[in-house]
Amino acid sequence: MTANSPGNVIDADAHVVETERTWNFMDPAEEKYRPLLYASTDGSGKQAWNVGGKIRGTNFNLNRQQLAELSKKQGFDLNLSPEGRDLDNVQARLDDMDAMGVDIQVIYNSFWLTAVTDDPAAERAICRSWNRWMADAYSKSEGRLPWTCVLPIASMDEAILQMRYSRENGAVGVMMRPIEGERLLVDPYFYPLYDEAERLGMCIAVHVSNGSSSVFDGMKSPYDKAASFYSLRVPTVGSSLVVMMSDIPVTFPNLRWGFIEVSAQWIPWIVKEVRRRARKLGRDIPDNVLKAYNVYVSCESDDDLPYILEYGGEDNVVIGTDYGHTDISGENDAITTFKQRTDISQIVLQKILSDNPSALYGL
Repeated sequence: MTANSPGNVIDADAHVVETERTWNFMDPAEEKYRPLLYASTDGSGKQAWNVGGKIRGTNFNLNRQQLAELSKKQGFDLNLSPEGRDLDNVQARLDDMDAMGVDIQVIYNSFWLTAVTDDPAAERAICRSWNRWMADAYSKSEGRLPWTCVLPIASMDEAILQMRYSRENGAVGVMMRPIEGERLLVDPYFYPLYDEAERLGMCIAVHVSNGSSSVFDGMKSPYDKAASFYSLRVPTVGSSLVVMMSDIPVTFPNLRWGFIEVSAQWIPWIVKEVRRRARKLGRDIPDNVLKAYNVYVSCESDDDLPYILEYGGEDNVVIGTDYGHTDISGENDAITTFKQRTDISQIVLQKILSDNPSALYGL
């Protein structure tokens, strides 16, 4: 792992979009588990993965013209190089980063935002290939693309082995979903994983997602404009309170937590809830809840930061562009826009752009 230079601008939430090449890192005996990519025949350009006979949707593989049209429609800059987005050309990604004023991007997947497979053997093979793929990309990135690994949660021994491999090859965190199957993040089942992550100096990165098919389906809105808010964002926010109110901060005092791509507007609400509930239970509660519990939250460029920082402090907020995605959070010019803000000090800007993500990811 190359050392992070002081003052580096760190994009705390960027994505890679999986392609058929992602699964070329499977062992020959595992080829039967390879996800298969299908394109829609309705002219929409949508694509989906077939994993063991189940369709897992994705719609991030847009061409340059589609990206330009969507940028104009949404009012956010989504222009990027498809070959950099897919990491088919690592240098193209680095060139995009240079144009965005970003020194380091922390990479998240696009594939595990919802449930992938119920087959433990398939899960092991798919995770292993993805982690090898990212390790290969990282080796070509001059240390500028640290990443968060994905683990076969149903097979804990294998998950820990893959975590160790990933750490040795550029991974700085473990991407987890607020609900993993039928388990919440506070389930003791995950404690061996947390123990190893703490030992390795890796964070637990809870990215907006939902790993429970039943909960996701039950919370999904039929209206496209609200489709992911209840089913993906709300569980992610709620999981932060569940973690902070559990014994995890005491059991794993050095384990860092990131709650990523759900804005930061909820910090005052959650901090107030934690304080109020702790008082009701007769618990001592620290003045700075997020800092005491090693919790970091990614903000968006237009969040009300003066209000947020009153509750969250200035040491636990980071910012990401969501590079690679074209949904409501995608804003490739987020860093440039953020630097132009005058309602927070230059010292705080520096912390959010560099110091805080460096601390979260152990860079």
